[in-house]
Amino acid sequence: MKNILPFIPERSAKPRSSRLTMVMDKGLSIREAEDFMSVGSEYTDYVKLGFGTSLITPGFEKKIKVYKKAGVTPYFGGTLFEAFLVRNMFREFVSFVEENEVEMVEISDGSYDFEHSLKLEYINTLSKKFTVISEVGSKKKEVVYSPDDWVAMMKSELDAGSRKVIAEARESGTIGIYNEDGSINNTIINAISHHIKMDNVIWEAPLKSQQAWFIKHFGENVNLGNIPPNEIIPLESLRCGLRGDTFFQFLPDNLK
Repeated sequence: MKNILPFIPERSAKPRSSRLTMVMDKGLSIREAEDFMSVGSEYTDYVKLGFGTSLITPGFEKKIKVYKKAGVTPYFGGTLFEAFLVRNMFREFVSFVEENEVEMVEISDGSYDFEHSLKLEYINTLSKKFTVISEVGSKKKEVVYSPDDWVAMMKSELDAGSRKVIAEARESGTIGIYNEDGSINNTIINAISHHIKMDNVIWEAPLKSQQAWFIKHFGENVNLGNIPPNEIIPLESLRCGLRGDTFFQFLPDNLK
């Protein structure tokens, strides 16, 4: 879409390596997915079919085709991978992904705890067939990783074959890289941003305040995830300085 205002950051064409936006589909209908794509396909890179919803969402196979036709990459949430894994059904998981012609897989260990070395093996194995992204961080509040742990896990997962690493926050934005009230955990985020290339990280940021913080601190090209479908245009407005939170972000000093 052509900008008619000056000082609006340009969005590069797909496929992009930065300014990625991952949207969380928690059970949209086919019609809702079509409506979402009619306004959001240009600004959406990935759609995560959240948790294990694919197994119980009627017509999810058709939704996959809707997203792919719109130039968006769909994939199954990491919890689905864990649900197969805990039942010793890794091969069946691979078959399920292949049968649905999904090219990207998410590997996570946020619900089901297993050795990190095993997670690296799964990443390495699956990266030979699919584009792999891996999620770092637990969905359990009682599991706390140090900043050094976050950095070490992200580095090792990228080395094992992950295209991107996702910084866990859950769809509520109250865990992992955030505090229980949704505020930023500066210690963790600073450690990650100092040691991991920003293009390689997708920061889960379901709340507007979190999205605005990342754009203000890391710029409009920061990768953001777990965005609700109805928030894709508001997020793009933040990235372009067309919303109050980032209104002056991209203007020259003489206009501020």
